[in-house]
This record gives sequence, structure tokens and C-alpha cells, in this order.
Amino acid sequence: MAAKHKDEKQIELAKHLDHIPWSDEYEKMISGMLYDSFVPELSAARFKARRWCHEYNSTFPEDPSADFDSLLKDRMVVLRKLLGHVEGEEVFIEPPFRVDYGCNISLGARFYANFNLTILDCGLVTIGKNVMFGPNVSIFAATHEVEVQSRRDNVEYAKPVVIGDDCWVGGHAVIMPGVTIGKGCTIGASSVVTHDIPDWSVAMGVSARVVKKVTPIKDAEP
Repeated sequence: MAAKHKDEKQIELAKHLDHIPWSDEYEKMISGMLYDSFVPELSAARFKARRWCHEYNSTFPEDPSADFDSLLKDRMVVLRKLLGHVEGEEVFIEPPFRVDYGCNISLGARFYANFNLTILDCGLVTIGKNVMFGPNVSIFAATHEVEVQSRRDNVEYAKPVVIGDDCWVGGHAVIMPGVTIGKGCTIGASSVVTHDIPDWSVAMGVSARVVKKVTPIKDAEP
């Protein structure tokens, strides 16, 4: 169900991100309220994101001396042109990579995603440190009402997604709006995560349920 009021916590978090298309509808969007996605500010931001995705997904170094180290540095520069926050210098996302806005995504240090990551970041999507994704992972922070009229009216809403440090998300997993996955979790391949997963858990299935707990460890050194 959509929220009735703006979420000041989410708005405050967004103030620490880059490239934000600030407007009343943007604040409603990240607050989980019903909003109009076709206002000029949001339409322009999505168009910018699609141009960026084309660049990221179709560019590869022609220099014969290039290697993975130089590719990492080049892609870090491109990631920071659109994404809201990228921590450290070792974030690596294999193309193709597709986003709705990009600016609502925060990536922790040493994040790695295999091919074909899709993030519909109408809500804030926060991913911790030392997180790995298999191929074809989808994160859906965007959603719609089940009643038909609002969809005809181009009205939608969103819920934030949070993934803690040291998580591994298996290939083809789908993470739904409003989900928080705790630190140290493993999500089995092809799972659909519809509710929160507590720290240090292994979860799998449709919808994903906890099948095992793992041994907690100390936080990694910064």
C-alpha cells in the first residue's frame, strides 16, 4: 500500500546522493507515495539514465594494452557519472547493466555484479560492502497498485530496498520492493525475496524463506 505522507528519513538519505532530480514528485516517489512519473524532472532523469546505460553497456577499450585493472578504473569513472554513491575503487559491474534512474543507488566497497543486473531504483536501493551478485539478478523498488485505474493514470509508487554487507545473491534472484536483506546472507539462485531476511541467513525459494543460519563474523576492516 502506498504511503500517505513524505518519508523524511528517505529524503534525508537522498540528500547524501549525487545527481538527484529534486522535485515534489521525486520526494513523493522515494517516500513510497503515489506519484506521477511523467513530470519533466523525472522523465528527463530516466532519459539520462537510458543514455548512460547505452554508453556503459556498449563501450569497451580498444587499446591493446588494456586489461581488467584499466577496465575497472575506466568503469568506475562511468559509474560515478550516474549512480548516487559508489564507495571505494573496486566496484565492478559486468554489462549489461540497466537502471531506472541510477541516482537512487548506493553501492558499498567491493561490490561485484555478474552479467545482466537490473535495478528499478524508483525507491532508494542501498547495497553494502563485499556484496556479490550472480547473473540476471533483478531488484525491483518500483511497484503499482493492483487496482487498474491508477495504472491507466500513469500513477505508481516505490519502496526502498536494502542489502547488508557480505551478502551473496544467486543468479536470477528477484528482490521485491520494501525488502531488507541483513548482513552476511546468501540468497539462493532463482529465489524471489518478498519479505525481510535476518542477518546471517541462507534463504531460498519462491517466496524465499530462511533454511539455514551461518556463523556471524566481525565486520571487515574499512
